[in-house]
Amino acid sequence: MSYMAKRALSVRDVLNKKYDLLPFDGRWARSFGRPELTGSWIIWGDSGNGKSRFALQLAKQLAQHTTVLYNNLEEGVSLSFQKALREENMDTVTNFKIIDGEEIDELINRLKRKRSPRVIIIDSLQYSGLTYPTYKRLRAMFPRKLFIFISHANGRLPDGRTANKIRYDAFIKIRIEGFKAFPMSRYGGGEPYVIWETGADEYWSNIQTEKL
Repeated sequence: MSYMAKRALSVRDVLNKKYDLLPFDGRWARSFGRPELTGSWIIWGDSGNGKSRFALQLAKQLAQHTTVLYNNLEEGVSLSFQKALREENMDTVTNFKIIDGEEIDELINRLKRKRSPRVIIIDSLQYSGLTYPTYKRLRAMFPRKLFIFISHANGRLPDGRTANKIRYDAFIKIRIEGFKAFPMSRYGGGEPYVIWETGADEYWSNIQTEKL
């Protein structure tokens, strides 16, 4: 069986390539730049620091531009998730759907359908049972989709080997602490994003007081 090599690209080919960008502006652009609507992002942090609230704020922002699916494997359609949806006024958001904990193989079948969502949020990576080879398979199967993984934390890093491998590969990496998101983005930005001002002020004031 003969092997067909990929065509080598000239510099001009690469410079003339067009990308499908998210038209972020304001504080979203200051924090995350203008990302491509493809690839993978990872969000991680300890419980009670605003991770779920941030994920919903991000989903709301993304749903202004494309279709978003939230696969809630960890909480499912629980009372606490319902409360979070109310607090972020998610009932006003179109282009946003929720699945009550769909396994990865079922999710793949869903994404093969016509007009399937463009952005998929998986909450959480640990509850999904996703392996790194399956992550690479997802990326290869759906190169025009954006996968956003929410992860538990181990100190200042995502929890577990798979999560850390995805962190290395992710286009945007977002650590959550004290109701602030600290992004590292390939697309610029970099300014911390405040998730909840009152909670952030209280948390970081206490940190400063402890240092004195």
